[in-house]
Amino acid sequence: MEVKTIGILTSGGDSQGMNAAIRAIVRNAVRCGIKVKGIFDGYQGLIDGNFIDLDIGDVSGIIQKGGTMLGTARCVAFKEQAGIQKAADNCRKFGIDGLVVIGGDGSFRGAGDLSRAGIPCVGLPGTIDNDIACTEYTIGFDTAMNVAMEAIDKIRDTITSHHRCAIVEVMGARAGWVALEVGIATGASYIALPENLLPGESPKERYERIKKEIADRLKEGQEKGRKNFTVVVAEAVTSLNKVATVEEMAEEIMDMTGIDTRGTCLGHIQRGGSPTLRDRVAATRMGYHAVQILKEGIGNRVVGEKNGVVYDMDIQEGLSMKKYLPEDLLDIWRKVGY
Repeated sequence: MEVKTIGILTSGGDSQGMNAAIRAIVRNAVRCGIKVKGIFDGYQGLIDGNFIDLDIGDVSGIIQKGGTMLGTARCVAFKEQAGIQKAADNCRKFGIDGLVVIGGDGSFRGAGDLSRAGIPCVGLPGTIDNDIACTEYTIGFDTAMNVAMEAIDKIRDTITSHHRCAIVEVMGARAGWVALEVGIATGASYIALPENLLPGESPKERYERIKKEIADRLKEGQEKGRKNFTVVVAEAVTSLNKVATVEEMAEEIMDMTGIDTRGTCLGHIQRGGSPTLRDRVAATRMGYHAVQILKEGIGNRVVGEKNGVVYDMDIQEGLSMKKYLPEDLLDIWRKVGY
């Protein structure tokens, strides 16, 4: 199959480095003699036919920018077969021979659906959560961690001055990668992870158990003469499951310990800002690789990184994989984190 035109879309939550990936895809494709169409607002734009022609000049000066120049949106219609078919029909109507989808697991499922509908798709892992099992690294993870780390360092200046405890909620809808690494990097007294769920335990029961563990840890530190503490909590432990807000958790911990405790939710600040070198290079390598696959007419693939090498595999195989927090980091936190 001769590939003359490819499309690019970004789907799901934005992550720093998506623009770097778009830039690499456009520049590599054009220099391979392939035309590129940008698709606005993810799968919704694909269904609506909201396209733009992209050339090398159109992606100049975006590598350092956060977010995505193409926009992103959730698309309920694409979950139905009629929406998938409309998207595939639009690809054929506008001459798109292959598609690069930058996003998370949900975006990859859509890319697999489109591939089955006859449009070769390649997925790039773009999510700050680093929770895609078929890759050791996802675009945006490093920048998000650095943003969170710098914010907690600033919060620590205040809690040190006032002898307080800061409970800081970071992103992590299903996985604790951000919380774990940021917690280690900031010397947190406790790290609350969504993976810390005992068999048969409900999110509410987990929350109550973790809250007691935090209180016990703070009391232990207080007895040893510590006057300030930092606790890092993944959002899945608190607000995401509507168990409690981080501010409510802080009030409860203060009642349990007598320590002046404040809660802070970092929220979407973690998705913003200029991508780090790590994310710019990872996004560029993966974007380049995606074009190398598509120009051969190969679809239903997802690009990932393993042992520092960029590779690709079947989307369905990738989606079936499981990803676990590294035991060495968990052990490091238990022994040297506090």
